Amino acid sequence: MSFSVQDKVALVTGANRGIGKSIVETLLKNGASKIYAAVRNPDSAADVVGASGGRVVAVELDLAKPATIAAAAKAAMDVQLVVNNAGVLKTASPLAADAIDALRFEMDVNVYGLIRMAQAFAPVLAANGGGAFVQLNSVVSLKNFADFATYSASKAAAYSITQGLRDKLKAQGTLVVSVHPGPIATDMADAAGLTAIAEPSSLVADGIVAALAAGEFHVFPDSMARKFWSAYQGFARTVVEAEVGEG
Repeated sequence: MSFSVQDKVALVTGANRGIGKSIVETLLKNGASKIYAAVRNPDSAADVVGASGGRVVAVELDLAKPATIAAAAKAAMDVQLVVNNAGVLKTASPLAADAIDALRFEMDVNVYGLIRMAQAFAPVLAANGGGAFVQLNSVVSLKNFADFATYSASKAAAYSITQGLRDKLKAQGTLVVSVHPGPIATDMADAAGLTAIAEPSSLVADGIVAALAAGEFHVFPDSMARKFWSAYQGFARTVVEAEVGEG
């Protein structure tokens, strides 16, 4: 199945900066009729709302607070596309004193938050014809980087959940997309010390729109990501994306 963003209503988490802001701008450029900028503090999306000509509406949503997700789903009953971009990063190796606390924090947002989003918005998407659900994962979902070990583990878990969502939501006509960027020019990349090799966030946004139009599950949008994809593609096509019998 494929999905065109033209004239569609979307919701983007973490829409006030970085990749999320770029996704909002790209969806608008490609004809989205309305976008909910889902952020922890709606005031932080004021510039995105102001530049949209009335097509962007800020809504409170915190992936670690289920009540805000449920409230956002009730406020956005017209949504046809959900892009779950928001996430958190702690730089913790497996041997760091705070490794377990870091992993708990990252799992709560990056994994449990994803599940909360899917459970809240799957019925909304179904009621609106199926639509699409996009999850921002990472190349670290495939390879653990020791200095970001707990973050890598949370993204590996999120990728696994995304695969499950792809299979479960297919029946209601919902296209699921898993996005795996490498270092992208964001505050998160700066905090991780990756500024020198980070690439523009527009690559991610453009990759999402293209994948939706083509009905593709995987997106590896930047230079580092494409290197991963060249090695991983065979397994992804023949195992992850294939219909493999259980048992």
